[in-house]
Amino acid sequence: MRGTAVIERYSRPSFATLLAGSAVGVYLLVVAGATAAIADAASACSAWPVCSSPPSLAEPALLVAWGHRVVAAVVGVLVLTTAVVGLRRSTVSRRVKAALGFALVLFPVQVALGAQVATTGAANPFPAAHLLTGMGIFAGLTLALAWDLEPRDADASAADPDPEPTPATEPATEPGDQPPLPESSFARAIHVVEAYFRLMKPRLMWLLCLVASAGMALAAGAAGTDLTVRTIVLTLGGGVLAIGASGTFNHVLERDRDKKMDRTSDRPVATHQLPVRNAVAFGLALAAASVAVFLQVNLLAAALGLSAILFYSVVYTLVLKPNTVQNTVIGGAAGALPALIGSAAVTGTVGLPGLMLAGVIFVWTPAHFYNLALAYKDDYERGGFPMMPVVRGEATTRKHILLWLGTTLLAAAGLAALTNLGWLYAITTTALGAVFLWAVVRLHRERDESAAFRAFHASNAYLGALLLAIVVDALVV
Repeated sequence: MRGTAVIERYSRPSFATLLAGSAVGVYLLVVAGATAAIADAASACSAWPVCSSPPSLAEPALLVAWGHRVVAAVVGVLVLTTAVVGLRRSTVSRRVKAALGFALVLFPVQVALGAQVATTGAANPFPAAHLLTGMGIFAGLTLALAWDLEPRDADASAADPDPEPTPATEPATEPGDQPPLPESSFARAIHVVEAYFRLMKPRLMWLLCLVASAGMALAAGAAGTDLTVRTIVLTLGGGVLAIGASGTFNHVLERDRDKKMDRTSDRPVATHQLPVRNAVAFGLALAAASVAVFLQVNLLAAALGLSAILFYSVVYTLVLKPNTVQNTVIGGAAGALPALIGSAAVTGTVGLPGLMLAGVIFVWTPAHFYNLALAYKDDYERGGFPMMPVVRGEATTRKHILLWLGTTLLAAAGLAALTNLGWLYAITTTALGAVFLWAVVRLHRERDESAAFRAFHASNAYLGALLLAIVVDALVV
């Protein structure tokens, strides 16, 4: 028994690595097939399985076509090897084998559809079916990976699927005492300014502004219009004010829980550095200024900006976060709204590219934030927040991170298929997606705080790079 356990201990990681590599390879093909570059390459190579002409640097489209065929062959061998190894291995669970069998059944269908598209240049539904089948194979491999990494001694799930939140524990000592103020008037003024600045949650601003920028870029690219400096400045300026208002109200409404958590116990309102009434007035002023700036763009942008403030401040902070384990999932709508604001700022409407980008942000949020919830599990429990690790356990949370990551990558591939994004976007989502996946696989193996932070930072890097690639691809390339 001990020898079997040792063999299983060292064989499971290698099979998980094989699964992860196969998933990344399939994802590379899915994203490549979804980009406009591959569509142009198909016209340069109508033969199958190899092109009738040799690759040449003088013909970039033909070179891309050859590259796609070679990578497809390598990935095909890798997927088949993974499936055979998994199906033959006695230690692999039935669920994993079922997911592998699903991917294996789809594989010849994918090959046949690819041959049909390549040789006939077939119009829809064949290219769409080819793309969807590839997504299905990727989904099967991702499920297999999530189930294979699931530990045998997984945390026991709660009997109630959505239990009541754990009451916030009372602190042992009186918290929230105001720290001593600097002696000089100038230093005190700087201290107060810094306190108000912290209310605005400035660390969130760069990423949310990137989301709005990507929304503007996609809308401008789809509409064939130029972005004006005025639109960019007003949209991002209104967004910064809206984020500041939302953050301020969050500080005010969570001040009592903040005192009980180590990571938030030094916040300005919780420590009485700023009176509550002053913080509320500051938040209202920021909200009013945000709406006023957005109105200079158009009415829809202003309405969406106000909705973002209300959703984060009221729906998420007051309703979702303290009452349901699904707070992070539903709360992802708050981060997705800047994509719609960016789209509305350019065209006055919310188009399909903006909706797709918002969808990417929405499904990315749990894959991102659950890592932080793992790292601060005890803190959230002290604060009385029913976060996923607190309610469902750490093993379940790790599995959900991987599943939401797979959903994020599929949504990113769908965005490429419905827009004119090209090779830069494809390389970014594949390369950084692989890094994100590697960090999450390590999280499953190491199961400690440093691994959770590593995956958290990888998620930030993935989305930040993806948004920059969208802006460059949509406006420059």
